[in-house]
Amino acid sequence: MEAPVLVLNSAYMPINTVPWQRAISWVASGRAVIEDVYEGLFLHSPSTRFPMPSIIRFVVKMSRYFHKRVKFNRRNIWIRDKGKCQYCGKKTLIEDFTFDHVIPKSQGGRTIWENIVVACYKCNQKKKGRTPKQANMKLIQKPFKPKHLAGTGLPGLDKENVPKSWKDYLGSLKYWTDEVS
Repeated sequence: MEAPVLVLNSAYMPINTVPWQRAISWVASGRAVIEDVYEGLFLHSPSTRFPMPSIIRFVVKMSRYFHKRVKFNRRNIWIRDKGKCQYCGKKTLIEDFTFDHVIPKSQGGRTIWENIVVACYKCNQKKKGRTPKQANMKLIQKPFKPKHLAGTGLPGLDKENVPKSWKDYLGSLKYWTDEVS
């Protein structure tokens, strides 16, 4: 069962998401309390059942437990590029996209944030083992290493697919982390 848990600091600000197992260990040790639970989801022990936490809040300072970087993986590349092919702009499903080395590996390109973009199958086939310039293609956006994703400030969180109970907390994070205009 995969059920992510939103973690709040002692001031009720979202600071990360963690697997339910880690959240339960912090609650059991007294470092955190459960603020909300998933409706209809339960954890079972031999003698009892517990509601599955959806949101926990630290009662003590715990920031040292969190990494400040966004993990480099396929899902986060897709989120960074908003699921759009970086050559034609076509929206791709997370299950169907390919990623492209802007500078091909055959030409010394590395598999790093700054060299990988989302590409639809058609554009990836057209580009082949060439640079965009060699393939007469243009990047919509230069690839970059994100500090956070989806405008939430939480590493790797897709704000479109979060539990309803999280929305109030994520709204407050957006207020504090968005660029001021």
